[in-house]
Amino acid sequence: METLKTIPIAAPQIGEEERQAVLAVLDSGQLAQGPVVEAFEREFAAWCGAKHAIAVNSGTAALHLLMLAHGVKEGDEVITSPFTFVASANAALFVGARPVFVDIEPETYCMDPAKVEAAITPKTKVIMPVDLYGHPSAINELREIADRRGVVLIEDACQAHGAAIGRVKAGGFGVSASFSFYPTKNMTTAEGGMVTTDDDAIATQVDMLRQHGATQRYHHDILGYNYRMTDIAGAIGREQLKKLERANEVRRRNASLLDEGLAGTPGVRTPRERPGCRHVYHQYTVFIEGDRDRFQAGLRELGIGTAVHYPIPVHKQPLYGGLGYGSVSMPVSEQAADHVLSLPVHPGLSESDLERIVEAVRKVATTA
Repeated sequence: METLKTIPIAAPQIGEEERQAVLAVLDSGQLAQGPVVEAFEREFAAWCGAKHAIAVNSGTAALHLLMLAHGVKEGDEVITSPFTFVASANAALFVGARPVFVDIEPETYCMDPAKVEAAITPKTKVIMPVDLYGHPSAINELREIADRRGVVLIEDACQAHGAAIGRVKAGGFGVSASFSFYPTKNMTTAEGGMVTTDDDAIATQVDMLRQHGATQRYHHDILGYNYRMTDIAGAIGREQLKKLERANEVRRRNASLLDEGLAGTPGVRTPRERPGCRHVYHQYTVFIEGDRDRFQAGLRELGIGTAVHYPIPVHKQPLYGGLGYGSVSMPVSEQAADHVLSLPVHPGLSESDLERIVEAVRKVATTA
């Protein structure tokens, strides 16, 4: 019996352009942060519609530096989502602040703006929504709350390169934002991240903090970190950025084909896109009404790679249990953690791959 080749959940799209760009950097002898990173920053800022972009070595570093640059400190509270990768909340812990979780919307899996106001206290310094799976958060509603209550709004756009509300892209909403370039993201630098902001002072602070607090070589004004991006990573990023619009359109087309093929499948709820928003499908995540783990095992047997993003909400992680979050209840997030399943949607999929995914999901849905 012929064994079916597994369709992977993710497949970084690296081409000859990236290879040649890296070789050019290697030949130049300038491997650390230099002119290639500077060019990448200018291009990324222009692409997002932001005034500044500051490259760093991970999305986590971007989040950490934004906490520092905005003056978040011990005793402050940072409102964020419990249903995402742990780095978002951990960034608050890095600076001694306390994450305060607000539950998510069941349709978009992003922070529910209707629940934010009740979580604000005199200690609240930041509201930090997460553009989960490539769908933009309700930035406009959240900005109105932040402005009215006098707190900072930071956009965690680590999964949302090219996501938009109307014609405005993530990172270009006029608030500070963070991006990740991890290999599975819509664009990659192998590892890396970016801060975008329109605030000159925040940009200057982040720039200093990423290189040991230096304003010039061997002149250190503040305590900083080694969070720089290399020119090797920047070279990959520049080429990836050129391809990002096209790659996102392929993701959206693939998602549309999955939507169409899976429509009406019993027990399977496909992703939703809020009107006026542009979802870029970092993940195509369905909600399995029955036994998700059994459903996933069935797809594995049929050669369909899947992943669960995320099986444990942040407030239920052992780390946070030890920090006193054991009694926190986030019912929508907890239900999502038990039932979501991400299917392949990346640009490397063929038409036959998409047909196989649809066929497999439909088959498992009738037996799981």
